[in-house]
Amino acid sequence: QVQLVESGGGLVQPGGSLRLSCAASGFTFSSNAMSWYRQAPGKERESVALITSTGGYTNYADSVKGRFTISRDNAKNTVYLQMNSLKPEDTAVYYCNTRTRGVHYWGQGTQVTVSS
Repeated sequence: QVQLVESGGGLVQPGGSLRLSCAASGFTFSSNAMSWYRQAPGKERESVALITSTGGYTNYADSVKGRFTISRDNAKNTVYLQMNSLKPEDTAVYYCNTRTRGVHYWGQGTQVTVSS
């Protein structure tokens, strides 16, 4: 079965950096686009970044452009989210996502808290 396991979240000061990882299994990782979403308390889940199966195309939410970078290692079945210049408004639970055969799959999420 499809499994997505996020890691790398934590508490960081404003202006700091974190790198999230998502280890995938149960499907042909190299054939799937992968995405990161986030959900802040009291808000809807929103798309943060997307990367195509080969990594040749990426897309970002306007709020994170120039600060976040999505990447993938198809040999390791892992997708990453490098987050720089973090702001308090980046505080959220971050989720890894993929879609296969029309079904969306989610990881359990990893908490990112940006606070001084």
